Amino acid sequence: MTRPKVTVVGAGNVGGTTAQRLAEKNLYDVVLVDINEGIAQGKALDLSQAGPVCGYSTQVVGTNRYAETAGSSIAVITSGMPRKPGMSRDELLATNAKIVKSVVTELVSRSPNMILILVTNPLDAMVHVALRVSGLPKSRIIGMAGVLDSARMRTFIAAELNVPSTDVEAMVLGGHGDTMVPLPRYTTVKGKPVSELMAKDKLDAIVKRTRDGGAEIVGLLKTGSAFYAPSASAVAMVEAIHKDEKRVMPCAVLCEGEYGLKNVIVGVPTKIGRGGAEQIVEYELTSEERAALDTSAKAVRELCSTVDRLMK
Repeated sequence: MTRPKVTVVGAGNVGGTTAQRLAEKNLYDVVLVDINEGIAQGKALDLSQAGPVCGYSTQVVGTNRYAETAGSSIAVITSGMPRKPGMSRDELLATNAKIVKSVVTELVSRSPNMILILVTNPLDAMVHVALRVSGLPKSRIIGMAGVLDSARMRTFIAAELNVPSTDVEAMVLGGHGDTMVPLPRYTTVKGKPVSELMAKDKLDAIVKRTRDGGAEIVGLLKTGSAFYAPSASAVAMVEAIHKDEKRVMPCAVLCEGEYGLKNVIVGVPTKIGRGGAEQIVEYELTSEERAALDTSAKAVRELCSTVDRLMK
């Protein structure tokens, strides 16, 4: 039986670890693409040789070309310039927009039915670029942001309450960055609202730490950014699509009226299945939460306007 082919573009820490996690599932053929000669090939060979030890027989191909990606059902795009300490997401904009435009064009010309999962930052703006240049329906272009942000929030809550992180459910909306909107009201531990288990000041501190989650890791690493949790989040999305799980995950997708937002990409609860982003799920928001989401959407709009100007 032919296995579905999943392409990972960018063989750096996020892409390489994504390829590893996919290989270990033993369900897919994996193509790892990188512009730098030898990097993707070396990592693919290393991953293949781990197969007999780890018990998988995944075919992992490393390449500098896009020919091998033909027939992919999903592509995870991680390529781009990484954020360095002190660097804002906005500063990545011009370079990464050009990279994503080129990558998406190459991929879609060979696999017109694929679903794209964007990981490159600034995330919401890169989803905008992919939508603009791909010609794909909006359901097949999804940004990985809220899955990671909510995982961070779940981790911090679990540590504070000394419970397993798998018992914590959280929802984070909005842009992937300083304007993200964590929703403590929809955050539970084994079904119990977290507000009943934790003082407000502790919860506020966790919300702030979630917003600064990426920057905290960049500051600690000094010469890189997070990759274990981002790759795990991207693979969770791949699995939800291939297994048609219909899981509700916070993802960056194009809103066309949902939450009162029109023609803007922002993180919202999204039902993920074989068709990609199959439905935006609307939560009841307080006026304060809606205002925060509107502010976040406004910041994304400004970012996307800058991208449009740069890409002319």
